Amino acid sequence: MTSDLIAGPTTSRGEADDLGLDLAVLLSGRRVVCVGGGAVTARRVRRFLDAGALVEVISPVATDEVAELAASGEIRWTARPYAGPADLAGAWLVHTATGVRSVDAAVAADAEAQRTFCVDASAAGRGSAHVLASRRVETAAGPLRVAVHGGGDPRRAAGVAASVAAEVAAGAHDVRARRRRAGVGWVALVGGGPGDPGLLTLAGWQALRAADVVVVDRLAPREVLAALPSDVRIIDVGKAPGNHLMRQEDITETLVREARAGWGVVRLKGGDPYVLGRGGEERERLDAEGIPVRVVPGVTSAIAGPAAAGIPVTHRGLADGFTVVSAHDQLGAVPLRRDHTLVFLMGVARLASIVTTLVAGGHDPETPAAIVERAHRQGQRTTVARLADLPAVAERVGVQNPAVIVVGDVVTVSPHWAG
Repeated sequence: MTSDLIAGPTTSRGEADDLGLDLAVLLSGRRVVCVGGGAVTARRVRRFLDAGALVEVISPVATDEVAELAASGEIRWTARPYAGPADLAGAWLVHTATGVRSVDAAVAADAEAQRTFCVDASAAGRGSAHVLASRRVETAAGPLRVAVHGGGDPRRAAGVAASVAAEVAAGAHDVRARRRRAGVGWVALVGGGPGDPGLLTLAGWQALRAADVVVVDRLAPREVLAALPSDVRIIDVGKAPGNHLMRQEDITETLVREARAGWGVVRLKGGDPYVLGRGGEERERLDAEGIPVRVVPGVTSAIAGPAAAGIPVTHRGLADGFTVVSAHDQLGAVPLRRDHTLVFLMGVARLASIVTTLVAGGHDPETPAAIVERAHRQGQRTTVARLADLPAVAERVGVQNPAVIVVGDVVTVSPHWAG
């Protein structure tokens, strides 16, 4: 592991505002001596432990946190004052924060004499090493640590580190690995929402910013791809009705092949990967291949499509439940009541058959119904009619995919419903 330290020459003014060399120090399994047992030491000890260091604290008194770490065996606490150079024997790094200027100066001088880097918390310019303000950020490509040196102003450094870390977390920076991984890569199944790039989740955008390869569907928010670095490979697997660029089996094989080559892969879909998006099938295969995979949920068009037309899928007094149905499947035993909303995806081509089946099964032919085309996209259009009349009205106005069909009294809430 890496500690958040940098080392380098100080300026003639004795301030570390121009270090000349930024260096990450590996402390895992190495001895670190901390002189002083106060609050500053307690904070730093925790960070040294996180870096895997073997820590000894030398101080006649210590904070409760230091004492608890010693009692648990995580560190060694020598409960006496600093006794000179022998206390530093074998240390790779020394940290002094006694609050007594003469003692800290002596520790720094002894460390210097034996060529051991020393952090002097009481005088930023006196030590030979400095602890950076840092923040750890999790990304799809792996964790990053943002570290900032503030030139002797730790609060300034902490503020900048927090700001940059927030930008990284928000997907403002390219966080891809700069070389192909030696082993297997990873796959993120990302739901892109109903089409509007603004409805892509932050987690989805973060995954895209970490990707080497994007395997994209036809209905995904493709506008976001233009904001990715030019060397990100885009593989178009869009499926239009009757015109599939790639079979589902081939898409899954593509995910496996690219991840096995060591790349970070985003499978960018429209809607949500697990709502009629075959994300479950892809996840099963990737798991079977031992490929790390995560699912980033998306805003499903089953809810967002009706909402774009002002139709809530549930509404007090009108409907307290809804069913989402793929028009490619049999309707089965879906509730045929006006107070239970039915949402059909991919149903335009079979609209007449759907309505015939519903009415024959006992659904009220006078039930309000709507078709929302291109929801949240350019050219959005809403068509409303009584259920029995919907196929004829849709044919007359030329309804086309992508579209969501909604059946139920909730349609009357829409401003498009005139009664």
